[in-house]
Amino acid sequence: MRRIGTWIAVGGLLLATAACGGGGGSKSGTGGQAAKSESLAVGFVAEPANLDFTSTEGAAIPQALLVNVYEGLVKLDQDGKIQPLLAEKWDVSGDRKTYTFTLRKGVTFTNGAPFTADDVIFSLDRVKKDWQLKIKAQLDVVDKVEKEDESTVIVTLKHPSNGFLYSMATRLGAMFSRTGVADLANKPVGTGPYQLGSWKRGDSIQLAANAKYWGTKPKLSAVTLKYFKDATAMNNALLTGGIDVISSVQAPESLQQFADPNRFETVEGTTNGEVVLSMNNGRPPFNDKKVRQAVRYAIDHKALLDTAWAGRGQLIGSMVPPTDPWYEDRTGDYPFDAAKAKALLGGKTYNVKMRIPNLPYAVASAQVVKSQLAQVGITADIEPLEFPARWLDVVFKQGDYDMSIINHVEPRDMGIFADKSYYFRYDNPEYGKLLAAADEGTEQQQVDDLKQAAKLLSDDAAADWLFGFPNLIVAKKGVTGLPKNGIAEAFDFTALAKQ
Repeated sequence: MRRIGTWIAVGGLLLATAACGGGGGSKSGTGGQAAKSESLAVGFVAEPANLDFTSTEGAAIPQALLVNVYEGLVKLDQDGKIQPLLAEKWDVSGDRKTYTFTLRKGVTFTNGAPFTADDVIFSLDRVKKDWQLKIKAQLDVVDKVEKEDESTVIVTLKHPSNGFLYSMATRLGAMFSRTGVADLANKPVGTGPYQLGSWKRGDSIQLAANAKYWGTKPKLSAVTLKYFKDATAMNNALLTGGIDVISSVQAPESLQQFADPNRFETVEGTTNGEVVLSMNNGRPPFNDKKVRQAVRYAIDHKALLDTAWAGRGQLIGSMVPPTDPWYEDRTGDYPFDAAKAKALLGGKTYNVKMRIPNLPYAVASAQVVKSQLAQVGITADIEPLEFPARWLDVVFKQGDYDMSIINHVEPRDMGIFADKSYYFRYDNPEYGKLLAAADEGTEQQQVDDLKQAAKLLSDDAAADWLFGFPNLIVAKKGVTGLPKNGIAEAFDFTALAKQ
């Protein structure tokens, strides 16, 4: 469960991340209606630095490519349930350690190579051998992957794992062609309903319908992901017809511009994104629990949400979004109390560097945090960093920061706090033990242990959780198939259509 995102999705933390429409379980054979000669342009904020999500952190790449270009054996539906995709079905042994996947027949990659059991073995082996992301540790539970025949794969785990199949629905479960990984940064090769059409760096990515797709053909012949530097430019593009959809509204106070129901439609739901006020637990002053606790008491979260994000979103108080079964409202753990914050600081004052991504929600939230912290004696110097490249390098990789703000959008990502080398630098072995027990236990034990883990994380003030990021989409009237909730890494374009 280690990943980072920002709704750039960001998010994504990258993050990113509106979620899915059409379901893998409903697709069958190689039939389906051909894509109409229609296209849509969808606006996004953060462009991927490259197209290889096996070596590059962030949600922007899987947001664009997962489910659309790359498919896994399974996928998440709009309710967060795991559904079949390249696997028609799977069976689990009584001891919960052996998964037998039955693969769909007649599936080919866009380079013409057939999809077989050997590609499953190849793809899962690559996670351990070639992936460069911390999240690959999620599949350390895999002991071996074997082929029974061309359409049957047996995965044996080292121990029972509640998280294994869920991880397989993320980018970790993406299937790669054995002959299609030579240039993942520029030439993705998948089995999905779309393939890369063109990429104008700094401007847009076009996905073209895959004419040889094994399942139901997408309703559109092409989708253009159009990238914008700021919210105003993206809003203007929708108002003037330059794009058809805003994937994630970056200035909620501007929604009134799209109030005409004859021209626009607004979709509002939830995401699994947590806007995190990160504190570097590994160096002063935030290696002191009292200082971290003071920060949590100093933040008036409702005022922040109302000011920075027009009240859209949900106060959560932990690293668990409301869409997860172990969610508990932990906003009462540290109610706004400036006096208590000052008491914890003991009269001391601090100057800290707040290095944030140059994304609208982070910039808006940082201004409020800066103002509120100043009231208790913490002076925060805000330094916006270009996202994703600069922020990922300075903050995420080097850990060279005191505070930051990022929207972690990847599903079920509590595990990022179990890795003391992760940019939070949080180190509590008891937390890791709770997560391990949750993974191996029964479903009820998983819920109970993860609730305890969320409470421990909150009590330790390992970070502060500003709000749960909303799924806010605006589209031209007549665009259908928009996802109400963003609870997966992908923005699934396969359900989109024009009336």
